[in-house]
Amino acid sequence: MNNVPSKVLLPAWIFQQAGGNNDEIKRLVLQYMQRYPNYIVLKVSGSFAVCEREQGLL
Repeated sequence: MNNVPSKVLLPAWIFQQAGGNNDEIKRLVLQYMQRYPNYIVLKVSGSFAVCEREQGLL
């Protein structure tokens, strides 16, 4: 079964706090995404984290 990517809107404070530092953006995004336990971040596109959702056992 193909996973359709999901987009999670990232809060503006992540980009403000990171100040344009890509490593800091990555760290803050991964920290924020812990709130979404079944999502794997594929990339950040604009203000969105493009994610793949893990499928649980049925």
